[in-house]
Amino acid sequence: MGIDRTIPNITVPDRAALETSVREHAAVLGVEVLMDHGWIVTLGDRDGHQLSIMTQDATASVNPAVSCFLTTVDEVQTVLGRVVEQGLEVVHLLSEEPWGVSRFFYRDSAGTVINVGTHT
Repeated sequence: MGIDRTIPNITVPDRAALETSVREHAAVLGVEVLMDHGWIVTLGDRDGHQLSIMTQDATASVNPAVSCFLTTVDEVQTVLGRVVEQGLEVVHLLSEEPWGVSRFFYRDSAGTVINVGTHT
């Protein structure tokens, strides 16, 4: 088991800022829009490097700073068990999201919120 890919998440205040940020990063970094849900846009290149920009998460009360994607739901559940064993705070319970992702969020001891998930 291991992390399949890691995506930094940038939070912006509203849709207008999201659109501006997407244009800026696409122009500067040479990436293209891979996914656009209206509240989150993921940019990427042909080598699999990605960056997400979001306003407010659609189903969680807090935005994650980074997303770590694993290969299977079982791996996500294993990591959730490790989070609980370490006594870390789960800030978004394990859920099946309407856009085809199984995920949960935890907060590390420094306060950073991590999204752990997999595509289902």
